[in-house]
Amino acid sequence: MVDWALRPAWATDVEAVAELRAVVLRPDLERLGRYDEQRVRQRLRDGFAPAHTWMIEVEGAVAGCVALRPAEDAHWLEHFYLDPRVQGRGIGGAVLSRLLQGCDEVVVRLNVLRGSSARRLYERHGFAVETEDEVDVFMVRHPSPPGGQPADSRVRRGDVAPEPVGQERTPAVAAISAAAAK
Repeated sequence: MVDWALRPAWATDVEAVAELRAVVLRPDLERLGRYDEQRVRQRLRDGFAPAHTWMIEVEGAVAGCVALRPAEDAHWLEHFYLDPRVQGRGIGGAVLSRLLQGCDEVVVRLNVLRGSSARRLYERHGFAVETEDEVDVFMVRHPSPPGGQPADSRVRRGDVAPEPVGQERTPAVAAISAAAAK
């Protein structure tokens, strides 16, 4: 595997991340009939939160990003984009493993575009489909029970995706920041 590292995102990273998002999502959005050159970038700009985002550097250059945003009863894994030139080398799985190390005691949610190959990555890391619509698949990863057994990723009746609230760093996000600094 290639050398990679995480670093905290800065507000000045927003345009690079918006461009990366457009490149990474374009094939899936076009397949779904939803690609809009301006909208794909603007949605990222509107939701970019550097306090919860890490840049992925491969061999010293920015090659991706990922965010883990705390919400009321879960953390949302968002904006996980990896430059297509470095995909397929185990970097995405390694980054996801590192992020999830700090999340054994919290629910983690995400959404992925229907038909995206990224869904298999998430399933390998314990995420299960919660619900889906014509564009998005919403997935959830439940906390590990005491004793460290793998999380039961089956969706339980009554699980509902929360509305985003707050911007403070939770213990899980702080732990990831500390691990990224190593």
